[in-house]
Amino acid sequence: MTPNPDLSIEHRGPVAVIRLTRAAKRNALSDGLVLALRDAFQSLPDTIRAAVVDGDGDHFCAGLDLSELQERDAGQGMRHSRMWHEALSQVQFGPVPVVAALHGAVVGGGLELAAACHIRVADESTFYALPEGSRGIFVGGGGSVRIPRLVGVARMTDMMLTGRVYNAQDGERAGFAQYV
Repeated sequence: MTPNPDLSIEHRGPVAVIRLTRAAKRNALSDGLVLALRDAFQSLPDTIRAAVVDGDGDHFCAGLDLSELQERDAGQGMRHSRMWHEALSQVQFGPVPVVAALHGAVVGGGLELAAACHIRVADESTFYALPEGSRGIFVGGGGSVRIPRLVGVARMTDMMLTGRVYNAQDGERAGFAQYV
């Protein structure tokens, strides 16, 4: 696994703490960071029994790094989406249970990452949004399946079409997190 400066991995006994470390960019997901997440979960040692995913700074993850957003033809778009699917599937279907420690922005791809985790714990600063619809893009990392399983198709559709934002308490009631 090639180290990525935007992801830190610390083993605390049987727990791996996997931290997004792009605080200056609200832990936005670049392609390199998505691949680093995939690699981190593929290469967990057998001694690890659980993982915690969190974000450095004020936010868990603000989603796709918009500076990397580009026009893609259908084939390129499919390959990019599959890369995200593969990475987030490693989180969801990997060898250990994963807890997401949520705070600040849990937006777009950040919400997709959180939805791939098995347990989501939010602090009071947490807010959830799916701004993809207002940007003319669609959730592409499996979020169209994972997020409705948490909150329902109607709620996800409403978020994407209206830009509705949920705070920590409303998000817990809706099903985004199990604990605040």
